[in-house]
Amino acid sequence: MSDKIILKGITWGHSRGITPLLAFSQRYNELHKNVEIQWHKRSLQEFADFPIEKLTETYDLLIVDHPWVGCAAATKCVLPLEQYLSKEYLQNQEENSVGYSHLSYNYEGSQWALAIDAATPVASYRKDLFEQNKRTLPQTWEDVVALAAEGKVAVPAIPIDLLMNFYTFCVANGNAPFAGKDEVVDKETGLKALESMKALWSKIPKWMFEYNPIAVAELLSTSDEFWYCPLAYGYSNYSRIGYAKHLLSYTNVVSLNGSPLKTTLGGTGISVSAGSSYKKEAVAFAEAVVSENVQTYFYTDNGGQPGHRKAWTNEHANAITGNFFQNTLLTLDNAYIRPRYNGYLHFQDHAGDPIRQYLRDGSNPEEVLTAINTIYKDSFKHP
Repeated sequence: MSDKIILKGITWGHSRGITPLLAFSQRYNELHKNVEIQWHKRSLQEFADFPIEKLTETYDLLIVDHPWVGCAAATKCVLPLEQYLSKEYLQNQEENSVGYSHLSYNYEGSQWALAIDAATPVASYRKDLFEQNKRTLPQTWEDVVALAAEGKVAVPAIPIDLLMNFYTFCVANGNAPFAGKDEVVDKETGLKALESMKALWSKIPKWMFEYNPIAVAELLSTSDEFWYCPLAYGYSNYSRIGYAKHLLSYTNVVSLNGSPLKTTLGGTGISVSAGSSYKKEAVAFAEAVVSENVQTYFYTDNGGQPGHRKAWTNEHANAITGNFFQNTLLTLDNAYIRPRYNGYLHFQDHAGDPIRQYLRDGSNPEEVLTAINTIYKDSFKHP
């Protein structure tokens, strides 16, 4: 057909990231025969390394991370969706947000993306191994450290994940980070956070410092060496029958200093390029794919981890994922929100390196704080 509209989309290359989009795009084309959506994928590292604002020159639809919206607001390279969607629709999205997911894409008064996927670090474990060994799940950070001393704990340890967990342990040890522009966190809190992390990460194999959350989930689900992961962005795929060799079960995180850990919100949103030749059609697809019915059934059934709360509380969605959603929702609702100023991503790209060096090689913790404070100050010069 000569009037066929082709929308190009870019997402990340995991079953959770691309499979539900491909599936719903096929169905969307069946319902809107003149609209075809072609999805391209890139690795998690490419997702972090290549500027999204450059991708808007090529793609109509973009799957983005919420700390990027400061750049979106500054460059106006994606559409402010409140100008294209009804107040009622956006209000419904906000009321059905998983934690702060929806508003995490709202910056300087505009909605730069819609929450299509929700995630935060949660705990995962091999239920069969705990039962076989007549052991109970850790309830406190001290329990986790003790289990790690037995060699049964796997945990992501690449720089980005360590940085996200550093925020968590700052909150747990007294103060949230980024209260001012001179330092990431006060020295006392920062040193306590690093000490809390060192207690665990000093007990994992050195090779695990190359592992991201997906690699840890694959490790837990394919061998019996490790039983438990205390902190990794959740992937409901591994709690679905048939996805991996062994099922993973998911649960909320443990407590430290008397309170549940407040992990760092992740997930993704869907944005529409301001340079798209088919803005109306692209917005219509975005509106459809994050709608309650699609998110709860079609999106979740095809391996997605929805951003709509009704999906997280839905009986069917939980039945096919071993109750992944209901068993971790408390941690999602309690999650810490990262900064979103234009330039923050420079900090995020670099500040995990000195933390990893400290945890892996034993560098000076005060020098770690000095290094990340320097990177923080530099980030305001890197919009």
